[in-house]
Amino acid sequence: MKRWTALLLTDAGSALPLLGATVLALALANSPAGPAVAHALHLEIAAKSLTHWINDGLMVLFFLLVGMEIKREVVVGELSRPADVALPVAGAVGGIVVPAAIYVAFTWGDRSALKGWAIPSATDIAFAVAIIAALGKRVPPGLRLFLLTLAIVDDLAAIAIIAVFYTVKLSTLSLLLAALCILALIALNARGVRRALPFLAIGVALWLCVLNSGVHATLAGVVLAFCLPLGPAFERLEHALRPWVLFVVVPLFAFANSGLDLGGLSGAMGRDPVVLGIVAGLFLGKQLGIFAGAGALVALGQARLPTGATWRQLYGVSVCGGIGFTMSLFIGTLAFEGEDLARVQLGVLAGSLLSAVLGYALLRLDISAHQPG
Repeated sequence: MKRWTALLLTDAGSALPLLGATVLALALANSPAGPAVAHALHLEIAAKSLTHWINDGLMVLFFLLVGMEIKREVVVGELSRPADVALPVAGAVGGIVVPAAIYVAFTWGDRSALKGWAIPSATDIAFAVAIIAALGKRVPPGLRLFLLTLAIVDDLAAIAIIAVFYTVKLSTLSLLLAALCILALIALNARGVRRALPFLAIGVALWLCVLNSGVHATLAGVVLAFCLPLGPAFERLEHALRPWVLFVVVPLFAFANSGLDLGGLSGAMGRDPVVLGIVAGLFLGKQLGIFAGAGALVALGQARLPTGATWRQLYGVSVCGGIGFTMSLFIGTLAFEGEDLARVQLGVLAGSLLSAVLGYALLRLDISAHQPG
């Protein structure tokens, strides 16, 4: 049992619960149990569906963990050294702009469809890093660090995009109450409080305020993470939170949002601009944007390739950046609803799968070619 637990906590194993939940959701959606599962996910609890509570409630813990990881990396980790950040940041910027531009090109003229422009701009840390981890020590550590840093910057950009572009009608009172909660968190820092419990108690109040403010509720998790002081309590909370997010929160999100009924697909959906825009954005836009962004910086002499890495390996990792999944699906739930979500699911699943298969194949072939005969 301990060996399985240790495996699941590795980079490669951490994606297994997410993958399992996705496969289960697809299997059930295409079985006689499909309607019953869909009905259960749409059951109303306190005037909101079960899926809504998963997306707006449980996913707060995912964003809290992501926010904590970003803060740690910015303050004392890999993002604290500007010289090491330039290359993945350039790749991340390219990997956001190019996929968005491709999606807009496919959906231009349709105001409703254009709301999904940010869907193909996201990278799934768990799946992308798992591809690298699956290849073992044969992948240069600098290349793994490049992808990890790029994905963190990508997540930070996605958080900003959600806050700015996917906010609905605002409630002034709720925003004021949320601001008071943030001031209370800052005051705890100023007083030197280092225990996690007071921060978490105010964090719950902050989430309730943000939930009713019009700003997406999950951003409360990010704000709380940024307000938490670094130290032993921070580390204990991060370590305690990680298994719950990896084994419960993210798999539940995947199960609730990736149950695509393949029998309901039609040729028209395969030609749908939203589907094509997401697939092309993830599969083509991500690899071109990341590789061009990072490659341009190297060509200009402003950065170097990751230590021990080749240009072909950098391209393979760029392709892996097209695995959007969790964050892409999440943004999709903000941009679309109802039957339109099926288009998002199809596009994200297809684009992410193509990126994962090609990225792994390119890296595997390059590594094999460089091994001694």
